[in-house]
Amino acid sequence: MSERESMDFDVVIVGAGPCGLAAACRLMQLAQEAGRELEVCVVEKGSEIGAHIMSGAVFEPRALDELFPDWRERGAPVQLPVARDEFHFLAGPERAIRVPEFFIPRPSRNHGNYIISLGELCRWLGEQAEALGVNLFPGFAAAEVLYDGERVAGVITGDMGRGADGRPKPNFEPGYELRASYTLFAEGCRGSLGKELIRHYGLQGGADPQHYGLGIKEIWSVAPERHQQGLVVHTLGWPLDNRTEGGGFLYHARDNLVYLGLIVALNYRNPWLSPFEEFQRWKHHPLIAGVLEGGKRISYGARAVNKGGLQSLPKLVFPGGLLAGCEAGFLNGVKIKGNHTAMKTGMLAAEAIFAALLHGDDAPLVLDDYPAAVRKSWVHEELYRARNFGPAQKKLGTLAGSAFTWLDQNLFGGRLPFTLHARQPDHEGLMLADEAPRIDYPKPDNVLSFDRLSSVYLSSTNHEEDQPCHLRLKDPELPIRENLPKYAEPAQRYCPAAVYEVVDDERGGKRFQINAQNCVHCKTCDIKDPAQNIEWTVPEGGGGPNYAGM
Repeated sequence: MSERESMDFDVVIVGAGPCGLAAACRLMQLAQEAGRELEVCVVEKGSEIGAHIMSGAVFEPRALDELFPDWRERGAPVQLPVARDEFHFLAGPERAIRVPEFFIPRPSRNHGNYIISLGELCRWLGEQAEALGVNLFPGFAAAEVLYDGERVAGVITGDMGRGADGRPKPNFEPGYELRASYTLFAEGCRGSLGKELIRHYGLQGGADPQHYGLGIKEIWSVAPERHQQGLVVHTLGWPLDNRTEGGGFLYHARDNLVYLGLIVALNYRNPWLSPFEEFQRWKHHPLIAGVLEGGKRISYGARAVNKGGLQSLPKLVFPGGLLAGCEAGFLNGVKIKGNHTAMKTGMLAAEAIFAALLHGDDAPLVLDDYPAAVRKSWVHEELYRARNFGPAQKKLGTLAGSAFTWLDQNLFGGRLPFTLHARQPDHEGLMLADEAPRIDYPKPDNVLSFDRLSSVYLSSTNHEEDQPCHLRLKDPELPIRENLPKYAEPAQRYCPAAVYEVVDDERGGKRFQINAQNCVHCKTCDIKDPAQNIEWTVPEGGGGPNYAGM
């Protein structure tokens, strides 16, 4: 077997999302200001920058203003201001009640924000990073943490050209060792290496468990007369019940495009619930259908999002490395935004790394300046004020939780003299299937609602079929032995990409089938499996969705 090649850098950044790219740009800015040479590498599992990027997205430009004050002159794809906001409570499949602005929590309002494609913004940030001298490696998945004793020394990229049996094929190429003085992990929500590091170093100790939602999104081209450029619509309520946290969004972008989706909190209790099917139902509400009628669906995607907030943040530093952005969980739940906080924490991490590198051989092993800088920043202030949002929704339900949030945010500015907690992990809350109300979803009409496979097709998802399965079962027999009788094997329903099926086997029994080629890398299975039996790992670099405009 070929020996791995090794490449040395000052800094390795894992993930070319808004956090990782902002960090790379900030590092090179600091190096230029100091007249210092710096070797920075960004490794990205997507086939190109932006291929795996999916977000709503209504974007708050605060961090971008700090990183590139002249971003408008540079041609950043941040061009459509929010014209107006609407919040609606869906009281059933036909009824919608518009919420007066007075009752909308102040942080949830979008004056001064922009409707964007986050994928386009990341491609632009990638161009800025390259112009500053950053080494960008798209199509290379960081598969392992490289340790030197108890210190993180970099990452190892995944091998290319292994067959499904794990053996090298004729085109086999071993992964690279990417070594660095410091490694910044910015994989996004539920990153596979971040998950390992949190376990390895006990970084979650003392914090609440991280909590998650599954966001499902489509892009539609709609009739011009149904399009209102700059309009931002959010919904609460139907089709989710009062104890199931979540909500919908519909953003009127440029060129008669609308971005729409549904986020369902992954602490839901009913194992018969399918977030994908709830999204299909939601599109049939007259408020949504009235916009989509006569339009065409052109893209689909899904992604887990953090929602634990301040109480769920792990320790951010460990020997040789740092966590930033959604890897750590910096999304602001009240604002329903995390891209600006991801960028800012990446920039703060970059500043701590650069300051440490100036010490040369005396550079500290653990960069405690970084969490200290986060605590002093506007990111911490935002998350502190939003800290009770998620736990209140969990404890009180949608209606009472929303009333509490209004009081908390609009009357007390997020400074009530107590902090709520949600200490049950999302995967532990499922009811037994025979004790839960069964949900019978209507068949798709292929006009507004669709099936999973046709949806995955629109995500341009592609994996090399003859490769090791990146969805690993700790116990291959557990899904049929335990999850099926207890929970009717919920992976069949929580996965938005038809990856998991229970099928009849040749002996007349049942078999758990994994269609890994369908995976859109949302990570829901890694989060919601009640036995924590499914482990999401990176496939061959370049595999997965190839989102356009998401």
